[in-house]
Amino acid sequence: MRLVILDDYDLASEWAAKYIRNRIVQFKPSADRFFTLGLPTGSTPYGCYQKLIEYYRHGDISFKYVKTFNMDEYVGLPRAHPESYHSYMWNNFFKHIDIDPANAHILDGNAQNLEEECQAYEQKIAEAGGIELFVGGIGPDGHIAFNEPGSSLVSRTRVKTLAKDTIVANARFFGNDLSKVPTMALTVGVGTVMDAKEVMILITGAHKAFALYKAIEEGVNHMWTVSAFQQHPRTIFVCDEDATLELRVKTVKYFKGQQPTRKWRHLDKPPLREGNWTNGIGRQNLKEQTHD
Repeated sequence: MRLVILDDYDLASEWAAKYIRNRIVQFKPSADRFFTLGLPTGSTPYGCYQKLIEYYRHGDISFKYVKTFNMDEYVGLPRAHPESYHSYMWNNFFKHIDIDPANAHILDGNAQNLEEECQAYEQKIAEAGGIELFVGGIGPDGHIAFNEPGSSLVSRTRVKTLAKDTIVANARFFGNDLSKVPTMALTVGVGTVMDAKEVMILITGAHKAFALYKAIEEGVNHMWTVSAFQQHPRTIFVCDEDATLELRVKTVKYFKGQQPTRKWRHLDKPPLREGNWTNGIGRQNLKEQTHD
């Protein structure tokens, strides 16, 4: 497990985007060998997507041979609804890059048989060769995707009833009208994400600080589903300073001590050499940090 601490949201987004970019470039995807990427929605990954679009426009990366699988989708919300995750992904990312629409997979919350839709999604992931890198975000209660507190840590893609806290948190996207917020969703399971070769979880803001504490400093607990990723062999938590407010000082110092100290922001091109998995962004790619 690795924790990367950046000064603020923008730097955390840039670090994550560069890591994704470099992993894809190093993989050297082709028509016979696609890179498979798991993706989240929400406010946290937005900055990361904007940086990836920037890298694409500058010619630093192509998504032509990338397949994506999104984490979740609301049940019963029309695909064209502005708050559906289909709309989010196409408006904020996919339509700005060169990905083939057939390779951008998102669960169908309006499928006639939701259980079959979930089973088919797992099958599509398996047929794609599994996920190389699954990027995720979390809620203040530590849920990843829509794996709410109490979810099985070996769960697969399924229909899930949303917790009241999640509904309240998402009401801001529906005019703060709780009656308009979907109460069910399709979601990949914790086990689905755990099967990925590598997992990167983005955690920013003081409102996520207690969840990061639970993910890093306490044991694995199904009431904080993000804690399961302590047991994944290649997990990176990427956070900003605000998200570290509940961590012990020695914990912050320990993980900052693992970060290379050379500046990283002006790296023009991703490294071409395959290195240790923790160096996907290159040793020169990390900004020097200080803790309050």
